Amino acid sequence: MTSADFDDHPERALLDRLEEYYDAVPRHGARIEDYGPLTLFVREGQGWPFYARPARGWSGPLEATDVQKVRARQRELGIPESFEWVAETTPTLRAAVEESGLVVHEHPLMVLDPGTPAAPLAALPGNVSVRIVDADDPILSSALAVPHLAITEPGTHVGLTGTPQVAEAVDARVADGSVERAIVCIRAGLTAVAAAVERGSALSAGQHQPLAGVSEIVGVGTLPAARRRGLALAVTAALVADARSRCAETVFLSAGDDDVARIYARLGFRKIGTALIAEPAE
Repeated sequence: MTSADFDDHPERALLDRLEEYYDAVPRHGARIEDYGPLTLFVREGQGWPFYARPARGWSGPLEATDVQKVRARQRELGIPESFEWVAETTPTLRAAVEESGLVVHEHPLMVLDPGTPAAPLAALPGNVSVRIVDADDPILSSALAVPHLAITEPGTHVGLTGTPQVAEAVDARVADGSVERAIVCIRAGLTAVAAAVERGSALSAGQHQPLAGVSEIVGVGTLPAARRRGLALAVTAALVADARSRCAETVFLSAGDDDVARIYARLGFRKIGTALIAEPAE
């Protein structure tokens, strides 16, 4: 897609709004370094490292040399050589990134239109309940740990990792400061956490990050042993409801793949583009 094609894209206004959001959210916890057409976000303090992305409003060409400059700085700082962007918004970046030697991964970018009604959900199994987790909730630490365990067994299949592994993952989240940072963000209104809970521990959890009428749902994950029970869908629905209660007109997410996108479509999410993540080959 060329820049001219993007001018005619039916979702241009919405994609522009998401670009503003993508640029604004990391600024709450990052130092900004400008490299012409690219912006590097550098995490201040401990926490999940940020990435580089197109400079806000950039519409000119991008070359592999632009990417290499940022990658050199990321190596110097000892942070991942990672780039994130939307294919339809910055179509020239993919070729530059691939020429620099990075591998690009595609993820369906999905949005829930403001008028979409809440989807009816099936009853949850057993004694599972879903709730928004506040800063003082004892469930918070396991709600932060579960998505990390989910990525140890990618996909939607039922896996082996379950509640016996949660305690160790909780200890890791406490030790690296993740729990304390989440408490600060929840109290500041920058993050909301939802979890599906059974017998005092989270089985599935995720977050949304509201800012200026937009919120992205991120990090939804289910313990592999608890999959195929509708838990991630219920957590996502709770996050949507909470985002709307905070006056978010635009709620969006990036699905892991097309299979996951079909699950989110049950709640009314529709694909509007492709989110791209570039990183070195394994």
